[in-house]
Amino acid sequence: MAFNRRSIGIEKLPPADDITARMVGIGMNFAAPAQPDADIESTLLFASVLGMDNGDHRVLSVLTTWNGVHHGHVNADRLIRLVGAHPSERVRAYWAAVASWISKDRRFARLHGTYEGRPLELLSTGTEFQIQRRGEDERFVGSKLRVPSGTLRDRPSDVLSPEQLVRRHAGYRNRMLMGPSFRADVWTALERTPHPSIAEVAREASCSFATAWQVVQDYRLLRAARR
Repeated sequence: MAFNRRSIGIEKLPPADDITARMVGIGMNFAAPAQPDADIESTLLFASVLGMDNGDHRVLSVLTTWNGVHHGHVNADRLIRLVGAHPSERVRAYWAAVASWISKDRRFARLHGTYEGRPLELLSTGTEFQIQRRGEDERFVGSKLRVPSGTLRDRPSDVLSPEQLVRRHAGYRNRMLMGPSFRADVWTALERTPHPSIAEVAREASCSFATAWQVVQDYRLLRAARR
């Protein structure tokens, strides 16, 4: 699966404190200040890097719980592009495993194609022993990731509910109103900065110029009608 890394706005991995602020901004309950209205999909990707490549199972636990609660409001097209362009097999295996778990949300089916290798083990050593002893995390059974039961805790209190997050995150709120789409993301960018160029807003929302152009026309029409 080939993607142009520049066209989808992939960042270098930010410092850990920055990632934490972003995670708090999208509703993950860590004891840190929040970055308001943090970008959702890039934050999810960075959290999976911390969890899979850096071995931070606490972050991976909260990320997985967040996915279970909020996946319906993720811009799946954008997440698939970001994951597909990431060089880490472990990161891509995690998201392929998530796609197996939330298979009822067919928007994520293409995540399977981002990793087609053999199933990977979450733990660097002892995964098979722990699975024999405690069983396998039921969310990942039969997926591209083998996770012993109890390794990744699943506590609803680790994340904000949709009712809480919709009050705090403008982009999440617009996705509830318009669906988890590039249209909603362009609208959010316009609310933040009402008069950017179309190229700027397309870059911020990681969408095509044509999509941004159409949403900008609609946005300006509604603003003029209100006046």
